[in-house]
Amino acid sequence: MNAPNPAPAMPQVVSAEQWQQARAELLVAEKELTRAQDRLAARRRRLPMVEFGNDYTFDTPAGPRTLLDLFEGRNQLIVYQFMDRGPDRYCPGCTHLTNNIPLPALAAFARIGVSWVTVSNMPLAQIESYKQQMGWTLPFVSSHGTSFAEDTGAGSGFLLSVFLRDGEDVYRTYSTTQRGVDRVEFYNSVLDLTPYGRQEDWEDSPPGWPQHPTYG
Repeated sequence: MNAPNPAPAMPQVVSAEQWQQARAELLVAEKELTRAQDRLAARRRRLPMVEFGNDYTFDTPAGPRTLLDLFEGRNQLIVYQFMDRGPDRYCPGCTHLTNNIPLPALAAFARIGVSWVTVSNMPLAQIESYKQQMGWTLPFVSSHGTSFAEDTGAGSGFLLSVFLRDGEDVYRTYSTTQRGVDRVEFYNSVLDLTPYGRQEDWEDSPPGWPQHPTYG
């Protein structure tokens, strides 16, 4: 018979006064980080932009669309590029992020002039099949057969880009990948507030904390 898994270690128990002191010390560091993030966001708003081509034809459930069409008449567009790993294979990280995209947030984006679309080099039929399997209803189109992934720098990986349009001219203002994308996930951001964190084996956690491989 298999032995039961040992109970995970727990944080030290202290008095209310000791806890409040430790919390106050952490709050100082949190406020420093908040101010640093505000300064970084201000720098992002001051980034220059670069003209970006609009000569791509994306396959969508509503028919062919250009990059300009994906703005849906709004002036800002966020594009997440979902990895193409081949037939019947799907990136667990991209899947995780897509599961974290709340539709009410996309509706709120739209009200202030921001559109969201997920793009992949997967053929549209493969995208539609996976959307149905996962229960996703967010905008998800195919760049299959175009140079869009190469031109953005995503290549065979994943990337989050932001575009701005001026009439029919499209510009790219920002892009990020790896941990930059990780930071926008609701799931990860909230778990970072909990005592056991994300419970992933790369995290710096105390001995005895529950941990497992990322996406494992």
